[in-house]
Amino acid sequence: MRTIYWENCIKMIDQTKLPDELEILEIRNVDDLVSAIKRLSIRGAPALEAAGGYGVALACIEREFDSFEDFLKYVSERASSLANARPTAVNLSVGVERVLRKVKAASSIEEARKLAVQEAEKIAEEDVFRNRLMGSFGAKLIEDGDSILTICNTGSLATVEWGTALGVIRSAKLEGKNIRVFACETRPLNQGSRLTTWELINDGIDVTLITDSMAGIVMQKGMVDKVIVGADRIVSDGVFNKIGTYTLAVLAKEHGIPFFVAAPLTTFDWEKKMDDVVIEERDADELRYCHVKCKNCRIAPENVKVYNPAFDSTPLSYVSALITEKGVIFPPYDESVPKVLKSKEFINR
Repeated sequence: MRTIYWENCIKMIDQTKLPDELEILEIRNVDDLVSAIKRLSIRGAPALEAAGGYGVALACIEREFDSFEDFLKYVSERASSLANARPTAVNLSVGVERVLRKVKAASSIEEARKLAVQEAEKIAEEDVFRNRLMGSFGAKLIEDGDSILTICNTGSLATVEWGTALGVIRSAKLEGKNIRVFACETRPLNQGSRLTTWELINDGIDVTLITDSMAGIVMQKGMVDKVIVGADRIVSDGVFNKIGTYTLAVLAKEHGIPFFVAAPLTTFDWEKKMDDVVIEERDADELRYCHVKCKNCRIAPENVKVYNPAFDSTPLSYVSALITEKGVIFPPYDESVPKVLKSKEFINR
């Protein structure tokens, strides 16, 4: 089942309801899509890229227009609102800009609407294809019997269908490798415990849930062979991913454990550095309450000050390899990454 798809509107799994309920949302206007993105009904960098593309297509059919000029102005304004829904992940704006370019190249409203849907669907199909490729490349890094630690959710729910870091694990499983996964719960919204464990159990993959603060002890006891995470943006000196990723990278380096990042090339923003990127800070109630939808489950004083960044940055010096749809990229990244970004060929198979 796909996380997000188009049926004359945007349909998506509401990830805030999992694992209790599998509900499909129907999104019929950009305002509702922005709201869904901000409350994390749809999340994960590749899934947001598809959402961005579909969102521009949605803007094209929201209302009727008196002229093509009015149409382009409206769609551009809606696209800007959509692209800024979450500031840290670069894929959202990539999807928006890609479909918007097609709209602007059209010669009529009818043509623009057709091209927008076609390009958005193309983004979604490409995501499925590249994640399968990424999985096949990354699976070569996994040995039979490995125990893998991960954080947040990087599976089908974070993409259109297959997954990035979990896609690598799925691909290794398909190759017949026996794998065990340790899933960090990923506070404060528990994407690890709610989403990752749900996916892995459904896939028949051995998964053990731990709190984020237990990562050190499982590494210390030799229970982890590799760490694989996803990414929301990769810049020339670091990786932005779910809060807690940097902690795992430091621990992995201390214990001599390989630390891999799986992400499509659309996640690379190589012209920027870590200091250039704004890290999203979220609602304080995500920490004051056990779950943001459970307002009667308060776990902290109502008036306590809260610092709640959604992401952190990990210097590339902690990253053993970057797994992409063009192959596995190894250090030195200042030399290897630009070659891959410019290349039209796969660097290995």
